[in-house]
Amino acid sequence: MLLSDDIDQFLVYLSAERGYSAHTVRAYRTDLFQLAGFAAGRGATASADVDLELLREWLWAATQAGLARATLARRSASARSFTAWLAQSHDDSIDPAARLRSPKPGRTLPRVITHTKMTDLLDLLAARADGGGAPALRDLAIVELLYASALRVSELVGLDLADVDLDRLTVRVTGKGAKERVVPFGVPAQRALVDYLREARQTLAAGTAVPVPTGAVQAGAVQVAPTTAARSNAAVSKVTAVFLGKQGRRLGVRGVYRLVAALLETVPGTGPAGPHALRHTAATHLLDGGADLRAVQELLGHVSLGTTQIYTHVSAERLKASYGLAHPRA
Repeated sequence: MLLSDDIDQFLVYLSAERGYSAHTVRAYRTDLFQLAGFAAGRGATASADVDLELLREWLWAATQAGLARATLARRSASARSFTAWLAQSHDDSIDPAARLRSPKPGRTLPRVITHTKMTDLLDLLAARADGGGAPALRDLAIVELLYASALRVSELVGLDLADVDLDRLTVRVTGKGAKERVVPFGVPAQRALVDYLREARQTLAAGTAVPVPTGAVQAGAVQVAPTTAARSNAAVSKVTAVFLGKQGRRLGVRGVYRLVAALLETVPGTGPAGPHALRHTAATHLLDGGADLRAVQELLGHVSLGTTQIYTHVSAERLKASYGLAHPRA
């Protein structure tokens, strides 16, 4: 069977039977079709042509191209998952990638924003939101919620109105592996959400500058007041997403990334400047404040406690930096 056809079937299996997210399936697709292209260049177009030597050559070529160890490790993992599925689905006892090895990805400490800088950023957004229109109110609510609840950006943009409980100060999110969890947030995030839902969301949903009447948001279940905008009430009611873009549709990951990246442009530090930096920051600040590691694991939705433990390293690094600056015998 053609390698490309088997890859297509494998991707369907990941989505339909394993319940992998669209983002994860896209990552597998990218890696495996890159492998298929590499194999085709060497005359291997059938799945049976993929052997351990070809896979090693594929990874070696990626190494020579200067790809990061994390990328090599991901490609190796994609290949191992695919060939294991091939061996099982084709009743073949030979799995060519079973002995495939790749460099372990180097673990780098995530980027963390200081308490002071986070306060400055939130104050800046609050100033913009004060009379700045619907998008400014939305942006403040987004960053407050990201920092308050340490959500993944995909979880944030996936929120629907029914997922937000303003009375209990919680949101229900669907994380990796389609696993649901309930995550708390604080009073500042609640205030930002109420202001956005009452005064801005309906404006974005209707594509109009008409404000939403006061009292449109009730505690507990979120309710949106009717609008006199050009778009019909029936059309507006179909928009269930919490955060909306200018066209009245669900805000995408790229929109949130652009917002956070622009905010972090002037903030000192290295590493990624997207929404995940706020997730890292929230987790680290929780541990710095004395939160239990397992509670933080549950908040973040990590399957493994080891994944959460990287934030203890961040806290330790900050402690060492403070020690080096303050202790006379450092």
